[in-house]
Amino acid sequence: MNIVYNSDNYYVVEYPAQHGFELVDKQSARSTFFQGDVADKFAQKMKGAIAEDATVEHIDEFLGSFDILLNLPVVYH
Repeated sequence: MNIVYNSDNYYVVEYPAQHGFELVDKQSARSTFFQGDVADKFAQKMKGAIAEDATVEHIDEFLGSFDILLNLPVVYH
């Protein structure tokens, strides 16, 4: 598990063994998991967004475009 991004609004974790990424919206306590080719595309787009403008506001805006896919509730143990 590798933390890729962490802001007040979003958290992105890479799971190399599963070839996947988890995206968590901290405000709504919802998440989604990208795996395989979709994870590759997500990582590519994330790198592009960071290269374009590495500010927290810009990256959070980029991650906000995935909000419709956040369909898993975050469960705290």
